[in-house]
Amino acid sequence: MPLTDDLADYCPDLAEWPSSWRFEDRDVAPGQQIVECFKPFLRHLLGSSLSRKTLRQHRDHLWMLGGRLIEKLHETPSLRKQPMDRIVREALDDEGGPLIRGNASDDQQRAFDTTCRKFYRFIKEGEPSKPPTSKMTSSRQGRK
Repeated sequence: MPLTDDLADYCPDLAEWPSSWRFEDRDVAPGQQIVECFKPFLRHLLGSSLSRKTLRQHRDHLWMLGGRLIEKLHETPSLRKQPMDRIVREALDDEGGPLIRGNASDDQQRAFDTTCRKFYRFIKEGEPSKPPTSKMTSSRQGRK
């Protein structure tokens, strides 16, 4: 089966992710760009020997990451002028990703950060000339 069919099976609603993240209509276009940034990593995950449960967790965490990135566009409107692949790269580092909103447990944040670290390493290995230059998330100080 071609990898694109596998991706469609793995993420049947991938095309709807941008709409699910939007606060307003102008969020859909950056959301589509975020999805394009995610696709190579999603395909990479499919090509690995991860269990179905782990694949689903990574997929769900990427959906959460996309939502947080769109939220960041509203918190910091100047980010809209930057390329979305840069926004994605800068949201990640070797510690993980942005903080989950709401009442996330430490275990949920750790699991989310595991996906973000894996994605960060994937990006870093694939684009050695473009390392993230800064974090756009709040400080991790005080986190366990």
